[in-house]
Amino acid sequence: MLKNNLFVALIHFPVMNKKNQPIGSALTTIDLHDIARASITFGVSGFYVITPYEDQITLANQVIEHWTKGVGAKLNPFRKDALELIRVTKTFEDAVFSIEQERKEPVVTIATSAEKKKGSIAIESLQQKLADKASHVIVFGTAWGLADELIDTCDFILDPIFGSTGYNHLSVRSAASIYLDRIINGR
Repeated sequence: MLKNNLFVALIHFPVMNKKNQPIGSALTTIDLHDIARASITFGVSGFYVITPYEDQITLANQVIEHWTKGVGAKLNPFRKDALELIRVTKTFEDAVFSIEQERKEPVVTIATSAEKKKGSIAIESLQQKLADKASHVIVFGTAWGLADELIDTCDFILDPIFGSTGYNHLSVRSAASIYLDRIINGR
């Protein structure tokens, strides 16, 4: 399988609630499955799940272990391969540090948002940056999206995904799949 210098991070803290307040969100196991499956499909090198909550870390690790070492690994080897990409960390900084240690190169961080943000870049600009000698992490937020405090730490922010209507509140797993397809396949 072709792997590239692209990683994915799914943030559960800090994210926003519908009142535009920073919060921590609960893990959704279907996000783990679906984003891992999209990640392996598009050759992503690793998928980080970030949560500071011990009970959520335990849950994530139980799901991963079931599908990579338990009964699920025997029942569905394709799912095993996908979920082996997942790494759980308490902070985004821990994830970036882990990638730096693994790849021995700088890490470029790219936030996503359903809102158009000042200075956001188009997919085509990111595709050009992927040729750089660096690892790149596309950062997705749960709940109502990434908190500004996390977005502000990222090197870039991608333009939002817009459909043909005014509705713009995709599930994070749908957004991840669309972004990865556009980034890798140039659409």
